[in-house]
Amino acid sequence: MALSAEPIVIRISSTEIENASLTQQNLEIATRALHRDGLVVIEDLIPHEILDSLNDYMIKDAYELRSRKDSPFNYHRGNIQQDPLLTTELFSDEVYVNPIITQITSTTLGPKPSLRFISGNTALPPSPDAPPKSQPTHTDADFNHPEIPFALVINVPLVTMTPENGSTEVWLGTHANTTIADQEGAHGDRASGRIKSNLLRDRRAQRPPCQPVVKKGSVVVRDLRLWHGGMPNMSKDPRVMLAFIHFAPWYRNQMQVEFAEELRERLTLERTGLHVAAIYVSSQELAQNYLSRPYGNAYDFDQTEKLVI
Repeated sequence: MALSAEPIVIRISSTEIENASLTQQNLEIATRALHRDGLVVIEDLIPHEILDSLNDYMIKDAYELRSRKDSPFNYHRGNIQQDPLLTTELFSDEVYVNPIITQITSTTLGPKPSLRFISGNTALPPSPDAPPKSQPTHTDADFNHPEIPFALVINVPLVTMTPENGSTEVWLGTHANTTIADQEGAHGDRASGRIKSNLLRDRRAQRPPCQPVVKKGSVVVRDLRLWHGGMPNMSKDPRVMLAFIHFAPWYRNQMQVEFAEELRERLTLERTGLHVAAIYVSSQELAQNYLSRPYGNAYDFDQTEKLVI
């Protein structure tokens, strides 16, 4: 029987929310989905009022970034990389260090994974200087990477994502056997990680891609290796989607995330179950600099040292 192009969705219960833990059955479903498909969706996890506050703030930032001459666009100007402001006023445990998400990532990657990347992806409405355009299908693992799970991306959409507003196109199951040989662009190229056209054609015949509807309040967990691509936003409002990466505890990456000093006590290993690779700065310094960080290929998801086995 052919596998579905649509992702597995886990509809979380109020009891699981209260206990901050999935049932054994749902944890198994999430783990099997990540193994087979490279992606799973957890619905009804984050309160809408938290998302609304973040969305209002980040939409203002999105238009500021769009107006810049050096706008941090990903492949084209309709899609920008956008960091959230990680200060106490906008930081929420439910979003950034959700224990249920850590439970899922710890099961796949190993206990106490490292949180080393927090950013976001915003699909902007069409404009004269940014006509509707899709990203090339690509993988974020744009380097010679391990063949086992080593990094999981956590995506938190701030609104319901649909094909109309630019829900990400995903190619389920492509994480399992993809290698650097499947890619056209190398790390450092503008189109790094781009998947070769003949492989896309062959894969489409086996299991085509999909643009899933992801309800507000949901969290998407996907394997970093999975083929995917940003799609145009044909609605009138920006579609903001946060993106974090949990790395396996054995994976030797050196990226760090800037947080406000006041968050230090909330981001300990004992409290979060994560090794948060944090740099703590004053809230004032953070607010001055967070929209001017490097983007795209300035981030390197590779290891600093690799083993040959």
